[in-house]
Amino acid sequence: MSEALQQTSSPPDLILLDIKLPGLNGMEGIALFKRQWPDVPVLMLSAMDEPQMVRQATARGASGFVSKVQGAEDIIEVVNQLLRDGSPLPPPEAAEEHVSIRLTPRQCEVLELLCEGLSNKLIARRLELSENTVRWHVQAVLSELQVSSRSEAAFAARQLGLVS
Repeated sequence: MSEALQQTSSPPDLILLDIKLPGLNGMEGIALFKRQWPDVPVLMLSAMDEPQMVRQATARGASGFVSKVQGAEDIIEVVNQLLRDGSPLPPPEAAEEHVSIRLTPRQCEVLELLCEGLSNKLIARRLELSENTVRWHVQAVLSELQVSSRSEAAFAARQLGLVS
């Protein structure tokens, strides 16, 4: 994954990420790739297609999710569809029953650290941001999750499967 991120030529047409990658996992990779190439669609591929996994990938900015259980033709069709129009694909049926939460890659990072109990000051240090920027991201996360406190956000994020 680090080799792909060091690429300095033109951005790829599509990023295909497996959730189970050696070293950094695919969920964490979504934020890294979206930060480097925000307009490039990211398609998650996994043998696990639990609704929680799909919601987490979608919330982090994945344009689609495809299960390895699907046939090769189906996977190729999903890839071709994303290459044609680049717009996000509807989640698999199992995940459709839940509210769609869309967070930016940076908001996902802030949410993860918030769920670890870090203060805005510590989150700012960890992510090399100003405290004001972190405060803004925390407020955006609270708004997106429709909660009014950090503890409610952490609880909601775990309930929705947005964090582990």
